[in-house]
Amino acid sequence: MAHIVILGAGTGGMPMAYEMKAIVGKKHNVTVISENDYFQFTPSNPWVAVGWRDRDSITFPLRPYLERKKINFINQRADKINAENNTLELNNGEVVEYDYLVITTGPRLAFEEVEGSGPQGHTQSVCTVDHAEGFYEGYKKLLEAPGHMVVGAMPFASCFGPAYEFAFIVDADLRKRKIRDKFPMTFVTSEPYIGHLGLGGVGDSKSMLESELRNRSIKWITNAKTTKVEDGKMFIDEMDSKGELFKQHEIEFKQSMMLPAFKGVDVLSTVEGLCNPRGFVFIDEHQRNPKYKNIYSAGVCIAIPPIEPTPVPTGAPKTGYMIESMVTATAHNIGAELEGKEPTTTATWNAICLADMGDTGAAFVALPQIPPRNVAWFKKGKWVHMAKIAFEKYFIRKMKKGTSEPLYEKYILKMMGIDKLK
Repeated sequence: MAHIVILGAGTGGMPMAYEMKAIVGKKHNVTVISENDYFQFTPSNPWVAVGWRDRDSITFPLRPYLERKKINFINQRADKINAENNTLELNNGEVVEYDYLVITTGPRLAFEEVEGSGPQGHTQSVCTVDHAEGFYEGYKKLLEAPGHMVVGAMPFASCFGPAYEFAFIVDADLRKRKIRDKFPMTFVTSEPYIGHLGLGGVGDSKSMLESELRNRSIKWITNAKTTKVEDGKMFIDEMDSKGELFKQHEIEFKQSMMLPAFKGVDVLSTVEGLCNPRGFVFIDEHQRNPKYKNIYSAGVCIAIPPIEPTPVPTGAPKTGYMIESMVTATAHNIGAELEGKEPTTTATWNAICLADMGDTGAAFVALPQIPPRNVAWFKKGKWVHMAKIAFEKYFIRKMKKGTSEPLYEKYILKMMGIDKLK
């Protein structure tokens, strides 16, 4: 009987656990290890940050739902991976042996790369529900004492969609309160142009998102290398197309949400041959690490190259559909190995996304994610806003039920009128 250990229990780890258990059944053991004892639906964090959701509506405890599916759960932090010996050392001293290890940890938020940034400094984030709650506490105070807001993404950020979403959601919330006129807003991004999204743009994303920012009176700075943040002041080097300094900005603000750079979590970076210099896990076309063949990885923690060089470093995003595809490939390949076969399943690295904009929304499809593409589709409409609300409820409900179905493909593609992406 093999022991399959899944490290991490987020939007990659939970589906991974359910799909893996559905494949191996009672023949093999599946264990999830997570420092957090709860699941959080990360795409809803921007709503939490303006009070449209609370913690209870987007989180649930891990243990009862995993154990209901006969999946073991260990609520500890992994401090060391002994890849040569197939063991994990946990922060409570426990040693866990594994036959297969699946790394779905998500990223480490590298606030330290910009002095003064992050919740412990002078900017806030919507990367976790804790951070989103922290922003909301400050936001409630800001509503009583209006001022300039800065929203955007730091150098080496790789997930720009939530920054745009958040700027538009805040704008919509302030307009509903009829006080938008009291809050100047600037969007500061490391992208080379608005709508780049870490993807080299998708369809008409540049002109469409520029139009939305203009219509909502949100100014912007692109090619923005944020260098330092002080209390109420952000320092930005705006670069030209050659990566040389074009202009320096000192922007005063009352509250700021800046997405940080991502790196791999600390436990990964100490394993020789497992990761690239930023701590992301190397994988082959079957989601396996090339050096340690019994270590697989899926989600934001994998190493993929940027779409293209940019004057300020940017990474490529891993969208929910892409993560789901990686999870399915991983589960089927481990299942094949357990039956004495070679892995053959590959992920379909396509990007699809529903981005909420407060009272409307934008949807895009990039097939494949890395250009040139067979499909590059970008549309806007109130239907996206409603679809994202419905998908949030659908996804959380299915996670509680322990489904092993491909939720993004089943719901979002059907909603877009697409049967399957190939």
